[in-house]
Amino acid sequence: MTKTVPETAIYTPDNLLDAIIAKLGLKNDAALSRALEVAPPVISKIRHRTLPIGATILLRMHETSDFSIRELKALMGNPQGQGAPSAA
Repeated sequence: MTKTVPETAIYTPDNLLDAIIAKLGLKNDAALSRALEVAPPVISKIRHRTLPIGATILLRMHETSDFSIRELKALMGNPQGQGAPSAA
């Protein structure tokens, strides 16, 4: 059974992924997965909202892009509508 983030939630991982791709000067999600050292399906699942952004990948995004954690959270929105995103 696959859990997804409800469409009504204020959660836009596309904005976050696209901002990191732009900041790093990458061409696509495959290049982003290599930069973050994660398997390509992880980025795909995040983009399609079947996998929430967990603490581990959020830290990798921070370390790789030099965006602050606060900036990263603002870019992705928030699946709960308040507070920190859930770790997966």
